[in-house]
Amino acid sequence: MKRILQSLLLVTFVCTCGRAQEKINPVVQNFGGVYAIPEATIRPDSTIQYKIVVDLKSGGEKPSDYSFGLHNVARMLNLHEVGGGFNDQMTVVLAIHGDATFAVLDNAAYKRKFGINNPNIDLIRELKVAGVQLTVCGQSLIARKIKSITVLPEVEISISMLTTMATCQMKGFAVFQF
Repeated sequence: MKRILQSLLLVTFVCTCGRAQEKINPVVQNFGGVYAIPEATIRPDSTIQYKIVVDLKSGGEKPSDYSFGLHNVARMLNLHEVGGGFNDQMTVVLAIHGDATFAVLDNAAYKRKFGINNPNIDLIRELKVAGVQLTVCGQSLIARKIKSITVLPEVEISISMLTTMATCQMKGFAVFQF
């Protein structure tokens, strides 16, 4: 009887602990899924106006992958919402450059360059709907021989990533790097 009870307890423990928690996407609906952590004591502060500029230079490992940096911005927005729901207190600006520059190409230009559809388009559109200001470095466009007319309409062209970063920093934005 003791062995049966121990076995039942073990099975119950394994079943309870083995259940996978589901990711949720409260802000960016199809990207950047996160886990709720109800026991977390460090959460977003409802008394703060969050101003974040992201030095976004990470593309995908392969042309068929989402940009790691863009995906991480989606995660950041979803995490903030899960942590307290204060996304109306967030201003997020992306300074896109480096390997992430190709992520902002329209589908035709991306297909010409890589032979596949741009996997970042829906992610970029959802970030824009969520209130993110997306900017791409004009210097990076020229250095990569990308015509400005091939940049997605959701993305603004900046004179440079350095200008975007400096302007936001002078306005009190926190700096993240993805």
